[in-house]
Amino acid sequence: MLKPVPRQSLSDAVFDQLRGQILSGQLAPGAALPSERELCKLLDVNRGAVREALKRLHEARLVKVQHGGATRVLDFLDTAGSDLLADLLFTADGTIDMRIARSVLEMRAALAPDIAQLCARRGGATTAAVLASLVRAMEAARGDTATMHRLTFDYWDALVQGADNVAYRLIFNSLRRSRAKWQDALAHVFVEELHDVPAYRAIAKAVAAGDADTARRRAARMVQPGVERLTRLVDLIEQSRKKR
Repeated sequence: MLKPVPRQSLSDAVFDQLRGQILSGQLAPGAALPSERELCKLLDVNRGAVREALKRLHEARLVKVQHGGATRVLDFLDTAGSDLLADLLFTADGTIDMRIARSVLEMRAALAPDIAQLCARRGGATTAAVLASLVRAMEAARGDTATMHRLTFDYWDALVQGADNVAYRLIFNSLRRSRAKWQDALAHVFVEELHDVPAYRAIAKAVAAGDADTARRRAARMVQPGVERLTRLVDLIEQSRKKR
């Protein structure tokens, strides 16, 4: 189950290995981790690396460290935060967990309209100018998928900043990191939204006009196709598994 780690960045390597086993379920909630001494021997690392890794696992709310007692695995679904989404997206064999991907898109679809609406109320002329500039860049980059990915990230970044909501900002950071890891594998899910320049232009104009209702409506319309497409894909996969 455990294996020696490379000599470089020992605490990172220990942390990554233990976290991977917790997220995959190999270390189940309630399970006790080996003692620090045992971990040092199993992983062929020094105690400082083990202690630093355990500290990070505790800070991520993946384990509970009991001084003088065993360190036990927590149920991360009850204790962890959205920063784990990017790590949960991929299974141990490197494939995408489609249920997690669907969850991410559903959350994004719920938040995006509200972000656009708040941006129209609070963003002001500065945000409107940034959005307008990005739309012009999108128009010039039609057909260039890599550039469009970057521009749409920047566009939503500007919307979130304009919304002036710290909670949305932190969640957006997690979503952005997640999407950056699987945008290529699920490019077909985002293809319609990615190249929908008229929708980006409409939202930008609504923000410039302070039209919160239109901004919300157009954002909801733009992100919904991706959710529907991925939901259909997940349903097909689950149906296929049931037939086996």
